Amino acid sequence: MKKIALVDDHALLRSGLASVINSFGDYKVIFEADNGRQFIESIKTKGKPDVVLLDINMPEMDGFATANWIKNNAPDIKVLVLSMLDNDTAIIKMLQSGAKGYILKDSKPDILRNALRDVSEKGFFFNDLVSNKLMHMISKGDQDKKDHILLSDKEIEFLKWCCTEKSYKEIADAMNIPTRAVESLRSNLFEKLETLSRVGLVMYAIRNGIITV
Repeated sequence: MKKIALVDDHALLRSGLASVINSFGDYKVIFEADNGRQFIESIKTKGKPDVVLLDINMPEMDGFATANWIKNNAPDIKVLVLSMLDNDTAIIKMLQSGAKGYILKDSKPDILRNALRDVSEKGFFFNDLVSNKLMHMISKGDQDKKDHILLSDKEIEFLKWCCTEKSYKEIADAMNIPTRAVESLRSNLFEKLETLSRVGLVMYAIRNGIITV
């Protein structure tokens, strides 16, 4: 049973979301918060969730600040953004802040369920919305200059597999290496590429032409 936290300043929306998520059977909403500051306080008394469903526009401490706090202080918590904002800047900024997926508030329950499943099991939810924004970022030339980081053939192969829907265990099977070796590749790349998420690895692979979208 995966533990979920809801962070959104609209109490009625949170209540509806909690009912929907709890009805899925595989997840339990352990607490709700009005903003990032309240979320941080709630962790101290109610424990850390596996996934936080995070809005962006909130008073006191918004989604950007909250995602960055999680990335720096509790990187094991996976962030799934649920927002009304459908624009390049918001989506890319949240991905760069460590979000593992981004869906809109008008998404159907099945999309929410799939997103929670993928974020929990695969480490990210790479939907068309995120893919299109990454493509737009690249076409506009907003990406950083090409990183001159020396990667081994194994690391490049692993990066390519990270851009698929395979879980890390499935990647290990595909590469014919132990799961522990995949975990080591992931950790090394997180350090080399200065990222804490699989989405960050995907973004690096796209920016540097390792895969095309």
